[in-house]
Formats: sequence, structure tokens, C-alpha cells
Amino acid sequence: MDELLTMTEIEAKFDSEWVLIEDPRTDEALEVHGGTVRWHGKDRDEVYRRAVEIRPKRFAIVYTGKMPQDTEIVL
Repeated sequence: MDELLTMTEIEAKFDSEWVLIEDPRTDEALEVHGGTVRWHGKDRDEVYRRAVEIRPKRFAIVYTGKMPQDTEIVL
């Protein structure tokens, strides 16, 4: 998984999964537009554990599915 992918490709390839992206390509608002996928899976906690193991210098974790109605996100 060392190829650079766009967010469209990531969303198509890893539908409804949590994705660890190393060296994400971002815009001025820090919206992720692509990067190198280092890990992915349905279990969010596992993806976070892999991020701790891999220790990428710059990364993003994104969810490629739809959030359920009435979901609250805390940053």
C-alpha cells in the first residue's frame, strides 16, 4: 500500500472503513484530498493502534462511510 491515492480512489477502495493516510495531501483548510494509505479497517480503535505502532510523522485518519443520523463528533 505505498501508492499515492486521491480521496475518490480511497473512498471507492475502502468503503465505510477507517483509513490511516500518511503524508496527506491537503488544501488551505486542511481538507484531505489524498495520500498514501498505511492501514484501513472497520474497527476505528485498531486503526488508531496501528498509527501508534507505525508512528508516521504526518498523517490523517478519515472515515469513508456515512455517519449515522444524530451522531456527534468530538474533537
